[in-house]
Formats: sequence, structure tokens, C-alpha cells
Amino acid sequence: MQPLPQDQQQSSSQEEPQDPTGYQEDDLEMYTLDGAVDDNGSGTAGTNEAVYHDEDDDENDDDDYGSSSYLSDPDLPLTSNPVFHHQNSYSSSSTSTRLPRWLIDRNRRWISWPSSIATSRLFESTLFKGLVARLKKLFRPRLTWRYITFTIVGIYPFFSSALPRYSGPHDVGAIDIEVPLGKPVQISDTLIRATREPAFKVETVLFTVYYPATKGVRSAKSRHPWVPRPISITAEGYAHIAGVNNLFIRNIFTFALWLIAGGINIPAKVDVPLLGSEKASEHSDKFPVMIFSHGMASSRTDYTHYLGELASRGYVVAAVEHRDGSCPGSIIKIKDKKDKYVRLLLESDLESDPAMTTPQMKKEQLAFRDAEIYEAIRVLRTIDEGEGFDDVFLLNSRNEGHALTAWADRLDFDQLTISGHSYGATGALQALKTGNKTAANPAIGGIILDPGKSSGQLNADVPVPILVVHSQEWSRHHSIFFGRPHFDTVRDLVRNVCEKVGAAWFLTSLGTAHPSVTDAPLLQPLLLRLVTATTTPSLEALAEYVKVSIDFLKYLDLRKAQGVLREPVTHEKYNNWVNDQRKKEFPEDMAKHWEVHVSPQHSD
Repeated sequence: MQPLPQDQQQSSSQEEPQDPTGYQEDDLEMYTLDGAVDDNGSGTAGTNEAVYHDEDDDENDDDDYGSSSYLSDPDLPLTSNPVFHHQNSYSSSSTSTRLPRWLIDRNRRWISWPSSIATSRLFESTLFKGLVARLKKLFRPRLTWRYITFTIVGIYPFFSSALPRYSGPHDVGAIDIEVPLGKPVQISDTLIRATREPAFKVETVLFTVYYPATKGVRSAKSRHPWVPRPISITAEGYAHIAGVNNLFIRNIFTFALWLIAGGINIPAKVDVPLLGSEKASEHSDKFPVMIFSHGMASSRTDYTHYLGELASRGYVVAAVEHRDGSCPGSIIKIKDKKDKYVRLLLESDLESDPAMTTPQMKKEQLAFRDAEIYEAIRVLRTIDEGEGFDDVFLLNSRNEGHALTAWADRLDFDQLTISGHSYGATGALQALKTGNKTAANPAIGGIILDPGKSSGQLNADVPVPILVVHSQEWSRHHSIFFGRPHFDTVRDLVRNVCEKVGAAWFLTSLGTAHPSVTDAPLLQPLLLRLVTATTTPSLEALAEYVKVSIDFLKYLDLRKAQGVLREPVTHEKYNNWVNDQRKKEFPEDMAKHWEVHVSPQHSD
């Protein structure tokens, strides 16, 4: 290899020793090549500038870097000591190339700012160094039970269990249905303050139908996500409830919700044929129908295991998603129209004349829910009448239900029930006011789970049998409800229904909490158990809810009580046996799970 010119040798002899990595910032600033820009902004194309050369690598130059094939291939990896040959340099195999812009000192200034910060007074202060030392000591791995427990509890919320498969004899299908009303129904003149749009206007009805499907059937569609998409709208609703609805917190909530439950899917198979569709005839079995209403800050996907278990035992269940401002977030979809976001509403979000009050808001929301429940019944009847393709599938903005034509005459509206949880239980009681009295509402009964304590007055005018189930948390916590204890209000309501129609039950499910009938304890069993102090394992508790619900639904069909529904009253008041004799008579396996407060059965 030829020696460098004398002026460059003199310059090179005055340089500091080379950095072991092979580069010096002065080298990179000095040795600009064709097309590179020096610090003065001038190009060097066509000039014979000096090039970087490491004399320590003379022996390997020709082998490693001297070939034109190496220099012409930009995909080859950079090495610690590259040699760049210039067109008129002293290399025998010279090739024209450009020094990458990211190697020019002017464009690498961003690399230097972390070192400036690192040497600032803050990071060199005694206080900062002491804090770092304490953090290192705190997070130093050590195998103690306290440290292991802390670590597990810290990371556990970020791992959710998958929803279990349904245990009934049938597979379970799921179809999302959203169709517009023939004419929108405006419940009131109340406006959303931020948008000046009507707050309570029913434009579409959205529900997921869970139904029995043939065992082993396969679906060509992906399963429904447990958290509806986009996740951000649900996260915004939770942030709004918490009173921290700003851009920064919304993003945190969205990330947390995605991390905890973003990968959870509902086990039901999407848009598969209804059980028996492949051999349908005029003698095919009909399936009882249930309309289910969710609670406050919930959605149609929060009860998928409970509802799916009913479907796996031969029931068709429509889980309605309410757009009354109680759902964390929802999207109204109408074909050929722009999507409309529906967000959770608080009293302060509404504007009305006179000014909105909590009782008035609950009244309007319950009227909104009534309209959605009746519309869901109408859509299901349309399907049963054989119009599932033209009047439902073609209008369904969720693009599911291609085989609804095969559902004709398969739904048993003589066995229709309306059920709900929490705010949805209050709404179900409201809807049952016209139960089995009008063509629009042929319901013959209802299942009422933890009727709301802050969701408005409970309708006591119920003309059909009902099953009311309290979680232990709901019965144990003393709450004043319109001037009376909530427990006493519910007990007296059920007694009145029982006296009027001959059948009604009020039970407490022991070892459970308000969320026990939802999917939440299945996804986070340990966390929910710690927070709610439940004593019955989540899957076992849900199995008891399903069992007593099936017993009630069979009673409506056969008029014969089964299971715990055959039992007389054990506790007129929560946790207070009526007498010692009744305590001895009550089967031990039932006493583990239930207290009976109201029953049509009488003790001998």
C-alpha cells in the first residue's frame, strides 16, 4: 500500500492515539468524501480530499476492504475499522463512495446530549446518587418470601386467564346483530352538553345472540374479542367514571386495558349454524329466548360465560348493549352512514330544562333501555318469522348472520324471559311491567341479579314470576334505598309478586360479590378475590348461578320447582336463620351456597 503524502503524514503524527473502536470524531469531521458535506456546508465531489486510513490495518486492507464488490454493496455490515477508498486516492483498487451522513459529526450531535445531561449537576449531586443507591438496594433480587410476594402481586394484574369453555352438552355460537329502527325514537329533549346532540335517541339496537350449536362445528370467522374494538373508547369511559378523563390518562387506561384483556377472546364460535339447522323440519326443537340487560359501566360482553353456559344448555340469549350512556363506550353503525361514537354519560354531561337531576336521568335511561329491549324482541321475532336474511342480515352493520333464514320457527317466544344484572336488573324489572300483557312483550318471567342500589326506584308491579338473586356482598352491605334498607325493599317486592302470581324467589348466593356473575372473576380470579373478599371460587360461584337460573327457567316451562327452589324460607333476614329446626332441615350442600329469603314453598 502506498504511503500517504508528506503533509498528511505530518498531520497524522500529531493526532491523539486512536480510539479502540476505530473512530475519532476529528477523523470523521476531517475526512469527507464525494457527495458529503463538510462543516462549512460545501460539497467535496470531484476533489482529492484525504481519506481516513488506519495504518494498523495495512496488512488486512486488501483482503477485507479493498475490493470494489465490498464497497458497492450497502447491505454488508459495518465493521469497527472500515477503510473508505476515494476515486483518486492512493489505493490500487479505488472506488467512488460516499461517507454515510450519519457518520458526519454535524449530524451526530444528538449523540452527545445524553452525556451532557449525565454530567450535569443534578446527576452528580449527593441526593441523586443516594436515591440511585436506595433504588438499587430496593430492587436488588433476593429470594425472600416478602420480595417474591411483592413481585407476584405487582405483575399479576398484567396476566389474565383465558375464559373457560362452556360445560353444557352443546357448542355455543355467537352472532353480533345491529340493525336500525324503522324510525328513531327520541326519549326526551335532553342534550349532550358538549355536542348539543340528543342524549337519549334510539337509532339502532345492538345485541350479541348466544345460541346452541352443533357439537364440533367449525367457524370460518375469528372469535369476538372480549373488549370491543377500539379499546380506546372503553378505556375513555373508565377514565371518565374515575374523573381523570384527559389525554395522558386515557392513553394509560388504554394501554393497561390492552395489556390486561386485549388478547382475551370469547369462546363462542362466531356465525355457525343453529343446532339442528342441518336437518330442520316442522318438528325441530324450539329454543326458549332470553333478553339480557347489562349493568352500569358494563357492556354486552361482560357476562359471556354466564350467558354462554345457558346457551350450551339449549337457550337463545340476546345480550343487549345499551346506548343510554351507561356503557363505557359503544359505536353506532348503520350501513352507508358514518359511525357514531356513544360515550359514557354523567349527570354533568347533560343539559335539560329544568336542570338534570339524578332521578330524572335514571328515569330517561330506563325508558331508553325499555325501547332497546322491545326492539331486540322485535328483531328476534322477525328472524323467527323467516325474514332473517332480508330484514336482518342485509341490514346488519356487523355483517354476521348469513344463515339466519334457517332460524325460522326455531325460537320459542312462549318461553321468553327478560333478565339483567345491577342496573340491568332494574331495567329488567321495568320492562317486566308489561310482561305477558302486550304483543310487543310476551315475557313470562325474569331473572333479577343484584338489582341496583343507585339506579332508580325498582318497579314492584310485576305480573309474572321472577327469581331475584343477591350476591352475599349485596345482602351483607346495609344500604338505605329511598328511605328503607335495600334488602327489605327487595324482599317485600318479591313477596308481593309471589302473593300476586303464586311464584317468586329471593335468594342470597353465599361467598360471592357483585361482579361474581360477570366474566371479571374468571379473568382475574386472585385479584378479584382479594378486592371483593369472596370465599367461593369464581367458577364454582358461576356454576351455582347457572344452575339456579336453569331451575327457574324449567319451572316456567314445567311449573315444577327443582333444586333450591323447592326449599322453604331459611332466612327472612340476611344471616339470620328462621329457627333451629329449619337450619337442621336445610341440605348441607345447599346451605353452603344459599340463603332463601322468599319462596312460594311453605314449611310443614
